[in-house]
Amino acid sequence: MSASNIQRCVASAGRLLSAAAAFAAFAFAPGAVQAAAPGIMGGSFSLVANAGYTTQPDGAEIYTWGYGCASSTGLTYAPAVFQSIGRCPTMQLPGPTLIVTEGATVSVTLTNHLPTGAGNTSIIFAGIPTTASGGTAGLLAQEAAPNGSVTYSLNTTGKAGTHAYYSGTQSDLQIEMGLYGALVVLPSAVPAGCVALGGLGGGGDEFRLAPAAYDHAATCYDREYLFQFGEIDPAIHAAAEAQVKAIAACPPGTNNTITGVPCPAATLLVPTEPYHPRYYTINGRSMPDNMDADYAPNYPNQPYNGNPHMHPLDQVLIRVIGTGRWEHPFHEHANHVRILARDGNLMLSPTDSTRLAGLMMFTTDTYPGQTFDGIFYWSGKGLNWDIYGHTPTNAGNPPCVADANGYYTRASGAVIPVFNTSGTLTNAAAASKNYGEWCADHNHPLEANPVGHVAAGGPATLPDPLVATNGLWYNGTPYLGPDAVNRSRGPTPLPPGGALQNPPEESGIAFMWHSHNEREITTNDVFPGGMLMMMLVDPPVWYIDETL
Repeated sequence: MSASNIQRCVASAGRLLSAAAAFAAFAFAPGAVQAAAPGIMGGSFSLVANAGYTTQPDGAEIYTWGYGCASSTGLTYAPAVFQSIGRCPTMQLPGPTLIVTEGATVSVTLTNHLPTGAGNTSIIFAGIPTTASGGTAGLLAQEAAPNGSVTYSLNTTGKAGTHAYYSGTQSDLQIEMGLYGALVVLPSAVPAGCVALGGLGGGGDEFRLAPAAYDHAATCYDREYLFQFGEIDPAIHAAAEAQVKAIAACPPGTNNTITGVPCPAATLLVPTEPYHPRYYTINGRSMPDNMDADYAPNYPNQPYNGNPHMHPLDQVLIRVIGTGRWEHPFHEHANHVRILARDGNLMLSPTDSTRLAGLMMFTTDTYPGQTFDGIFYWSGKGLNWDIYGHTPTNAGNPPCVADANGYYTRASGAVIPVFNTSGTLTNAAAASKNYGEWCADHNHPLEANPVGHVAAGGPATLPDPLVATNGLWYNGTPYLGPDAVNRSRGPTPLPPGGALQNPPEESGIAFMWHSHNEREITTNDVFPGGMLMMMLVDPPVWYIDETL
């Protein structure tokens, strides 16, 4: 991430975190750096365990081991929107997300290209019945010897959901070094009603791998994101790197060039205790780097980001994997998360298999190797002010007709904004710019003393955007969408560098999503950083392009 972007992101997150932890929202006019659940799809995968370097926002390069693709040609990237920009290097952190269909025959061939001294390596596919051919028997899994291979055959029948994969060899070292990834198993059958669900919240094409997370009607969703939480102890990585370099300088079977003494046997002896992680990652990146795009070229070995976007009422599937050694308590501001499943196991009612029994969690938790799938959505309900900045005197003020749940949706006559493949709003004349509005707050002001042309009488006095902190990440308004943005600003435009350089249609509201372990929201003791990201609520008339 560029220095200017880091300053903007850190400043924005710092203001947000210090302003209010309970309701951490502020107006946002972001660059298009969406997150997603990208990966490679198929029934046969050729992976390689390799060494390389990853980066941190403080400029540190971390010696890392990771799974990657043995070849970058002929891969099928999923979702298809990533086919033209996706890449799979020979080492990445985390490993490539493997996307398969439930019931399909899946094979994964692993070749061990770890440096001399690392020894054998392997993969465990948590919760997936697995057989192996080739390699040598290990304590937990069949292993690939140095420069050797092993092939795993996976039985995915009845195993829809999100699963972890990771090294089953000397796991205290190899998982810490980066040998872990995600396996997403898509359901083989689509529950009735899910196909037509698309755009439940409105605002454009869905971004999802499947219409439902499981073969269950209560798991339909609109868009999805995958987050793998991990931590890094740089002392362990530095010790491994030093020993690898020492072995390379004095290869086994040769003599020391200075002393003539035979070189010792090549075996890494890296202490993994005491354990003091300094970096905390989401999908291999720390904040603010995780706010840059998927497949951004400045992170060649860290292709996946963490920066979820959504429209009001979108049903968002969150796939989460805990890696490393610590539990990761994570707080998704703006709503609870409804847990659908743990480790690919649906949480069903003990008395009615047609109903889910998942918890509504204020702070979600994952333990090492554990996964969960959950549904999150955002709405303006309970805010007690009009999120679109409507007032009774606004010319062309749109209607808000409540559906049975109190929202303005297609069930009550609203028209969902529709976009074509290039992201252009194709039904602009008919589209309801306030799709998903909570009608009980329609025309209710926020400002007690408005700066722009919105109504007075609300509970708060907001700063004039001409004197507040501004930049490409700040738009000076707490409202969604172009109409409210233009009405709520002062009599003169924001100075150069302000949000007027971005399309006003993009104006949204940002919430922080972050670890509730305060140490984990630092980067090498610098706050804010680490396991923190921004969730962005975009107005329905803004197309969320997940590839940028």
